[in-house]
Amino acid sequence: MKLFDVYPLYDVTPVSAKGAVLTDINGTEYLDLYGGHAVISIGHSHPHYTQSIKDQLDKIAFYSNAVQNPIQEAYAQKLGTLSGCEDYQLFLCNSGAEANENALKMASFITGKSKVVAFKNSFHGRTSAAVAVTDNPSIQAPINKGHQVIFIALNDEEALKEVLSGGDVCAVIIESIQGVGGLDQPTTPFFKTIEALCQEYQVMLIADEVQSGFGRTGLFFGFQQHGVQPDLISMAKGMGNGFPIGGVLIHTKYKGIHGQLGTTFGGNHLGCRAALAVLEVIEEENLINHAKEMHEYVKVQMASLPAEIILKGRGLMLGLAFPFEIAALRKELLYTHHIFTGAAKDKKVLRILPALNITKAQIAQFFTALKKVLDKPENQSYFK
Repeated sequence: MKLFDVYPLYDVTPVSAKGAVLTDINGTEYLDLYGGHAVISIGHSHPHYTQSIKDQLDKIAFYSNAVQNPIQEAYAQKLGTLSGCEDYQLFLCNSGAEANENALKMASFITGKSKVVAFKNSFHGRTSAAVAVTDNPSIQAPINKGHQVIFIALNDEEALKEVLSGGDVCAVIIESIQGVGGLDQPTTPFFKTIEALCQEYQVMLIADEVQSGFGRTGLFFGFQQHGVQPDLISMAKGMGNGFPIGGVLIHTKYKGIHGQLGTTFGGNHLGCRAALAVLEVIEEENLINHAKEMHEYVKVQMASLPAEIILKGRGLMLGLAFPFEIAALRKELLYTHHIFTGAAKDKKVLRILPALNITKAQIAQFFTALKKVLDKPENQSYFK
C-alpha cells in the first residue's frame, strides 16, 4: 500500500529531536523554527513532558468520557488559573479543526441561527464547518459549500455592522493573529467593535486561538491583547506539544446539555496528562514572559536586515514579509543552512513559530543564515 499523495514532502527524514533541534536519518541536525505548524510549544522531548507521558502509560492511557477522569478536572483547574479564564468551561477534543467545529456548533445551538461571519485570509481547519469559514475555496469540497458564511475584510467595521444588523448571524469567528493568512492582525478598536456588536445582536464571538494560544503571542491567549471577552475560545496546537489534543472554552453563562457535544478520543487520560505537563513547563520556566523577551531580541536582529523586510506578529508568532516570494529562500535555509521555517498564503511571508523556550543563540543562528542568503547577488536586486 502507498500513502495517499496529498503532501509535498521535503527530502528530510527526522528520527530524533530535542529542544529546538531535529536530527535526521543521516545524523544531520536542523534548527526547528517552525515546530510542525506551531505545535511544539515547550521543545521537542522535554524531559518533564516525556516522563509524564511515560508515567501515565504505566497507569491508564485511555477510557471514554463515560467515566470520571480526575486528570481532566486537574487540567481544567490549571488551565483556568494560568490563562486567567476561570469564567469558562472546558470541552476537550482532538484537534484545532474539531475545536472550531464544536465552537461553531455551540454558537448555532445557543442562538438558534446558522449564518457565520469570518474574515478574508482566515484559516480555521478542514472539517465541514471549519473549512467553510476558511477563506480558501481550493480546500472546500462541494459538500462543504452549503454553509452560510460571509467573508469580510479584517478591520472593516462598516461591513461588519451591515452584516450583523440583519439579525441572522450566529457567530463571528476571528483569529487574534492570522496564521496561514500571513500574520495580519485585527486592531484593538475593531476587536472591541466586534464584541459590542455581538452583544447587541445576540451573536457569539469565537476567538480562534488554535495557533496563537498557550503563550505564543506573549500572552496566554492572543485576544487578551485587546481586553475583550469572547463567548467561546478554540485551542489546540501548542496545547499538547505534539500530542493530538484540542479544546473549546465556553463561557459559564452558557449551560451544557447532556449529549449536545461528544467525542470518543477527546480528553483521554494520556492526552490530558500530556497537556497538563505542557502547562506545568510553561509555568515553571516562565515561557510566556520568555516569548516576549525573544520577540524583543528578534526586533534587535531585524535592525541588521534591509528596511524592505517587515516584521509581523507578536511574541513568537512571527512573519517576515519580503519584497519577493520566499519559496526558494525557504529551501535554501532548509537544505544549505539546515533551518526549518514556514510559509503563508501570502507567498512573500516567511513564518517563524519556534518553541517558546528558543534561545537567543538559536535566533541569532537564523539571522546569520538569512543574511548569507540575502547577500547573494540574485537577491540583492530587491533592495535599495
